Amino acid sequence: MTVFKKNGYRFFFFSREEERPHVHVVSADGESKSWLEPEIEIAKNYYHSSKQIREIEKLIKEKHYAIINAWNMHFRN
Repeated sequence: MTVFKKNGYRFFFFSREEERPHVHVVSADGESKSWLEPEIEIAKNYYHSSKQIREIEKLIKEKHYAIINAWNMHFRN
């Protein structure tokens, strides 16, 4: 499920996932996974540069509430 797209990144969930809230991010350059709780933290990174990771973290912080709401709607309801 795609949550949102911005700056060439797609932020999404897979339908069958572990319980800890997280979001996957894919771009033309790579893919990463970030934990959303208890803090925003990169869990895995495949080919995103340090600059891209900083941008991804910034976007997650900006949209954190919307991402968590989407997670709850998708997985907990």
